[in-house]
Amino acid sequence: MRFRDGILNLVAERGLKAGEKIPTEAELKAHLGGSRPTIREALKLLEQAGILSVEHGRGRFLTAAGTLHVARSITHFESITEMAGHFGYSYENRVLGFSEETPDKAVRAALKLAPGETIIRLERLRLHERKPLIYCLAMIRRSLISDPIYEVDWSGSLNAVLERYGYPPRMSTAEARAEMLPESAVSRHGLSDFGPAFLIDETVFTRSGEPIMFASDWYKGSHFAFNFARK
Repeated sequence: MRFRDGILNLVAERGLKAGEKIPTEAELKAHLGGSRPTIREALKLLEQAGILSVEHGRGRFLTAAGTLHVARSITHFESITEMAGHFGYSYENRVLGFSEETPDKAVRAALKLAPGETIIRLERLRLHERKPLIYCLAMIRRSLISDPIYEVDWSGSLNAVLERYGYPPRMSTAEARAEMLPESAVSRHGLSDFGPAFLIDETVFTRSGEPIMFASDWYKGSHFAFNFARK
């Protein structure tokens, strides 16, 4: 994601217009660092998103869709920790609880679990200046974590945890809607002042398409806004 965003930033800095050629792979590598395969992977993601077009023998060009800009695209895949910087928040992660459980029917289907497979249920709260802003509930395939769950540090980025165990998250499918916090979370954790929330239910996949986590994140409605371009 860093190199994809780096290419987009470079395009914006140079003021490229629709139909204009972007820098070559060699130029991008010199400017952004990284390896040639990493740069190619980032370019491929931009091509798949319709931001770049390829003309064989000529190079890659910025499309009209690539000139559209939104402040924070809801289709942008990133961790909550990464997103915090954009909104100007520095989060404290508070782990409310974790356990190994049998998943319900919806989670079992989303993660394509076999009968008898279990999940790690992780409940967390993200706070900024001691104020709760995001209530997070993650269901992770138990088979992915080779250590006892009590030995894992769940207070940091879940993407980093999964990457450490060999399952780096790379994409997701998601559904978003306005919804209040679950009553059980409100009563257990004293969140009666949280107010209306923007809920994102998300199934997270590796690059090969293996589902590894189902997450539900309730964003405090008074503090977050997401944008999108309609193409």
